[in-house]
Amino acid sequence: MKLGVFTVLFAQKSFEEMLDYVKAKGLDAVEIGTGGYPGTAHCDPAELLADESKLKAFKDAVESRGLMISALSCHGNPLHPQKAIAEPFHDTFVKTVDLASKLGVPVVNTFSGCPGDHEDAKYPNWPVAPWPNDYQEILDWQWEKKVIPYWTEMAKYASDRNVKIGLELHGGFSVHTPATLLKLREAAGEAIGANLDPSHMWWQGIDPVQAVQILGRAGAIHHFHAKDTTIDPVNVNMHGVTDMQPYTNMLDRAWQFRSVGFGHDLKVWADIISALRLVGYDYVVSIEHEDGLMSVEEGFSKAVANLQQVLIREPLGEMWWV
Repeated sequence: MKLGVFTVLFAQKSFEEMLDYVKAKGLDAVEIGTGGYPGTAHCDPAELLADESKLKAFKDAVESRGLMISALSCHGNPLHPQKAIAEPFHDTFVKTVDLASKLGVPVVNTFSGCPGDHEDAKYPNWPVAPWPNDYQEILDWQWEKKVIPYWTEMAKYASDRNVKIGLELHGGFSVHTPATLLKLREAAGEAIGANLDPSHMWWQGIDPVQAVQILGRAGAIHHFHAKDTTIDPVNVNMHGVTDMQPYTNMLDRAWQFRSVGFGHDLKVWADIISALRLVGYDYVVSIEHEDGLMSVEEGFSKAVANLQQVLIREPLGEMWWV
């Protein structure tokens, strides 16, 4: 495996400054934002696709430092019921797939999105209960009319360009659990897989080790994020895991994101890394920093130090003792 970082946390640095910083920290890979929620601080797909010299310079800047691009990421909601919101997310995704194909980057990460509850809806509707029956009817309509048709088309588009789609399992979107990811993958094809982030498993009550096993057995892990979560044992009884308080209200929230090792100890992270190896994942573990209790520098540095202790880097050898 290789250690990388989702570089949006370094948006204040120039592209080459960011690459130098990441290299100096001993990392192997970068995951680069290309628009949508992550922004375009280090990469504008339209600009690079329109200029071969800029595209070459971009690629050379990464490779000359001995780094690789693990994924291009354009998280957004292309299924938003308002076309004025959905279309820019869709266009960014398409351009990102085109750019990934030209760069030889195998994965584009994004969200599945979430539709409204009917054709004239204005806002997404995320059903999370089977009763009253209205919610089940909404869910069925969303998947049959929006989620499956859109991602079937996009999976073919990506597959035709030798690119895989890593959907981050995230609350608020149609694909948010191993089951919903596998449901879409069965309908839309194997280009669809997970950008698996343990932090979103923990707050939903899902064991990330088991999520790795479930998705890994299906060959459905395309990329992996390293981010932690802590659940407050008192506040969760007040607000539940679907706590709607702002992330900034950290003292009262039921759960919050943390840097690797500050929500769960390294034995848990070693179990996650071992599970990834067990199911044959031998790609990049990409650090994502969203810790409200630490600066970017400190949170990132601690995540690097902790993951360096548990990452399995060397290829598998023969079981000499068998």
